[in-house]
Amino acid sequence: MYKFLFSLSVSCLSIAASAQQTQSEAQPDRDAGEEALAEIIAGQGGPAPVPPEQRREIEFVAREDGGADVITVTATGFSLDPDNTGQSVTVIGRDEIAAIQGADLTRVFARLPGVTSVRNGSIGSFTGLNVRGAASEQLLVLIDGVRVADQASPGGGFDFGTLLATNVASLDLTRGANSTIWGADALGGVLNVSTRGAAGLDASLEYGARDTLTSVVSGGVEGDRYFVGLSGSALRTDGFSAAANGTEKDGTRQFGLGGSAFFDVTDAVELFANARYAESDLDIDGFAPPSFAFGDTLDTQHTRQYSGAVGATYYGQNLTLRGSYGLSDTERSNDNPVTGPSFASDGHTDSLQVRGEYRAIGGLTLAFGGEQYWSSYATDSDAGADVSITGGYLQAGWVLGGLAAHAGARLDDHELFGSEVSFGGDISYALGGGWRVRGSVGEGFKAPTLFQLFSDFGNEDLQPERSTSYDLGIALGDRNAPLYVAVTGFRRDSEDLIGFASCFQNPAPICASRPFGYYENTDRARAQGIEVEGSAIVTEGLRISGLYSLIDTEDRASGNELARRPRHAATIFADYTAPFGASFGADLRLVGDSFDNASNSVELDGYTVFDLRASVPVTTGVELFGRVENVFDENYQTAAGYAQAGRGAFVGVRTRM
Repeated sequence: MYKFLFSLSVSCLSIAASAQQTQSEAQPDRDAGEEALAEIIAGQGGPAPVPPEQRREIEFVAREDGGADVITVTATGFSLDPDNTGQSVTVIGRDEIAAIQGADLTRVFARLPGVTSVRNGSIGSFTGLNVRGAASEQLLVLIDGVRVADQASPGGGFDFGTLLATNVASLDLTRGANSTIWGADALGGVLNVSTRGAAGLDASLEYGARDTLTSVVSGGVEGDRYFVGLSGSALRTDGFSAAANGTEKDGTRQFGLGGSAFFDVTDAVELFANARYAESDLDIDGFAPPSFAFGDTLDTQHTRQYSGAVGATYYGQNLTLRGSYGLSDTERSNDNPVTGPSFASDGHTDSLQVRGEYRAIGGLTLAFGGEQYWSSYATDSDAGADVSITGGYLQAGWVLGGLAAHAGARLDDHELFGSEVSFGGDISYALGGGWRVRGSVGEGFKAPTLFQLFSDFGNEDLQPERSTSYDLGIALGDRNAPLYVAVTGFRRDSEDLIGFASCFQNPAPICASRPFGYYENTDRARAQGIEVEGSAIVTEGLRISGLYSLIDTEDRASGNELARRPRHAATIFADYTAPFGASFGADLRLVGDSFDNASNSVELDGYTVFDLRASVPVTTGVELFGRVENVFDENYQTAAGYAQAGRGAFVGVRTRM
């Protein structure tokens, strides 16, 4: 599979180098009825109906093609202009991801305010995302609208080490609890990752430091009533020792495939399907006998993931309905060539979902939906288990002139612990002159994972983790405007957080059957702070942007800071396009000190990473690109004992047809 993708990329690049683009594109006109309805709704301040030729662009993808075309789906579950929500939303589109270059998704995450990442070694290693101080497993992650959490992992989160930036078309992040729309797991926020897929052909081949080779092919065909897209990417790298004190290189071999299809049965009914498959082999370090000190080992980890959905959408004049079936699965196995297999697990989720949106008169919109999902897990050390959750929500939205507001509630019923009610609301108001003030309040909950309930450390008396978040901000323009400024203050209070309790000298009755320890609801936490963003076109072709986050976290029981949550994080980046078409860019990431553990006894030093990049067009549709990562060869760690990449140079060629 790796050789196939590499060979196909080289072939596509060779063909494109001699090809000339001669075709032109024309947009079909809407009929008179659609135009009249759009004018009426626009006069009421509500959303216009989506014409058939644009539906496939927003079915799952939050695109960033500039200005008013930016769309979020994580805020309400349906496509929405971010100006019409009071929630904190950031959308990073395909062009920006391509400009950043490379397969390392953490370099893209650095442009999301309030976000820091943690990685256990080189690209492909476990990677978690902390949003506004929330734990990585408290972020609900969707890929093309499908939940992808690993149900067999202890915390039930998603490992971003299995996802390459080269497979991503856009990131749509809502910061703050949003269980009203999305149900369980949305304590810290909701991130929807849209995979690649567009008409035409896009291919690239890149080689660089640590013998890293990345290959990407993406393409699609479309007609008046259909679209079919397919993408594939592969990466191999010798890497470096995951253990900071080690010398053995820990490499990665990874590839991913993704596809999507849409078919308009009628002008009002559309069928859709999407699928993703990813497989990786990763060298890992650990605690080898006889010393059991962290360092080099011969251990490897094989991971296989797949997810997808099929469904249909009805687009009426005042009503939109969408129904779908989705699934996701993550299989992991650890092995050692000397001692043999050491661990294997499989986590799986099936879901049925119905969402609707009714556009009433006067700018009033009613959003509603229901979902049931079934989760299961199994490992080689226990029998596994399964559980189901059923939920439904109703949200009222009102848009009138410069005012937009939403309020809603959701009821979820868990097979084991019963019902959970979540409330949420937001408001946004245009002050004039491009300024807008916004605010939101939301509740979130996270059901105990199957591992926390039923494993050898499980506790079936666990209750859900709960959080309430608030934010208030003001903004001028958006990320694509000539001048953009945004300031947001936020706070999140969490309770009933699940932690691990040792049974050493512990008289608790549960220790009789859990001699090594168990999970319990004991912890409370608080996270509060401020996010500042800014962007400006300084001169023709030059844009300078930056963001800064101050995040103050506290374990309310001990008074300590939450582990691996830096108090300060900032990114400054600049992009310049020369008159002759070449582009140049620089990214500076600054992260402050933090603690690696809950007791705050192990400190992680802050770090500064500087990247340079450039791209030069060679001919129509073909460009050369390259970058130097970590120019100053900063030596740093995001998790104690795990090394991060030093200086590295990369060069590649890309074609678009």
